[in-house]
Amino acid sequence: MRRLFFSLSLITMLAVNAHSAPINFQSAPEQTALLELYTSEGCSSCPPAEAWLSKLKNSPGLWKDFVPLAFHVDYWDYLGWRDPWDKHDFSERQRRYAARWRSESIYTPGFVLNGEEWRDWAREKEGPKISRATPGVLRVSSADTNHWQASFVPTAPGNTNYEVHAALLSNGLSSNVTAGENQGRRLNHDFAVLNLITAPLTRDGDVAQGNFKLPIQQSIGNLAVAVWITEKNHLKPLQAVGGWLVQGASAH
Repeated sequence: MRRLFFSLSLITMLAVNAHSAPINFQSAPEQTALLELYTSEGCSSCPPAEAWLSKLKNSPGLWKDFVPLAFHVDYWDYLGWRDPWDKHDFSERQRRYAARWRSESIYTPGFVLNGEEWRDWAREKEGPKISRATPGVLRVSSADTNHWQASFVPTAPGNTNYEVHAALLSNGLSSNVTAGENQGRRLNHDFAVLNLITAPLTRDGDVAQGNFKLPIQQSIGNLAVAVWITEKNHLKPLQAVGGWLVQGASAH
């Protein structure tokens, strides 16, 4: 484990917005886990972790029991290869987790499960085990894949303030790496985060609700969305939902 850290098929926005009916995703009251991978094309230890994550596309628990996403970080770019999917904000998100755990270092590949460091991923072929927590029901919907409505009904009533977080994910990506630790390799990626937004929710009795925008400027690969709820100004996810936006398009 490391310490610290094209061939593309383009789909037009018309293909993304070709849905004839609104998109609706809804969780059960039981917790759907948020599974985050921190990775980089500049890290030679990352391809096995990404291969494991990619296999979850065939898991029966996908979107129901867990929502996976891969944040590509930028702190390995100095080795000579800039990961085309990385963002500095994703590296900062991982650093925020490390600070929360009082850890002095960050690393790739690094998994985070429901806000906690997770090292046993290789033993779980179908994804993380089901949580027994019952945080409440999260619903999200959209008529055009850009403008979304979210509502969260917590199991335990109270006055907690919540935020909604949403990530646009791309699947079926690949890169021919020409420098750095993975020089000469063709790397494949799924559940890669393209955009990440955070928006406040407003309390209306026991329901927290609000709107957010998740722009799709250019569609790359097979698109999906991951949405999760946290308490305001917190990292730890409480409930998550997700699903495919575009299927059947190959990026190989």
